[in-house]
Amino acid sequence: MKKLLGIVVLGLLLSGNAYAHSGRTNSEGCHNQKSNNTYHCHKKKSYSKTNSSELIKVIDGDTIHIGEKKYRFSGIDTPEKKQTCELNGNLILCGMIAKEILEKKIANNKVDCIEESIDFFKRIVAECFVNGESLSSYMVRSGYAFAYIKYSKKFIKDEEFAKENNLGLWKGDFVYPWNYRNN
Repeated sequence: MKKLLGIVVLGLLLSGNAYAHSGRTNSEGCHNQKSNNTYHCHKKKSYSKTNSSELIKVIDGDTIHIGEKKYRFSGIDTPEKKQTCELNGNLILCGMIAKEILEKKIANNKVDCIEESIDFFKRIVAECFVNGESLSSYMVRSGYAFAYIKYSKKFIKDEEFAKENNLGLWKGDFVYPWNYRNN
């Protein structure tokens, strides 16, 4: 057991992906960091870094293309691009707003992704980060995405925060994206 633990620690140190700060993680290796109120993960299945020469294209609020690779954010769901929601008696294109929020967050920053799997549409399911901040957490916490608990419980606290603080889509009326797609 000690030998295995030593190999794991040595592997983390040699990989350059070890993070030096305190904080307990959940079973998925993730936690909320109180000092800057962000959610991030340490456990990595594979690590894919973009470089400055790769074009980043935001497809919608939970899907991006980096170069030739298609990434679908794990554990969240956002309204479809043509989906409407109600805000102050007006219909808004909430899917397009979610896309715009993600575009502004990414801006000209480098995006790092932790690949988890491949989905039915051959997209890489991943958690992606800008400057160490989880884009999934950011989108849910700001109220423009929802914790997709069918696949993960990772972003439930972010959704509770957005709902309690009446942020983003929680200010109006909406249909959850998974229900919208089923209709």
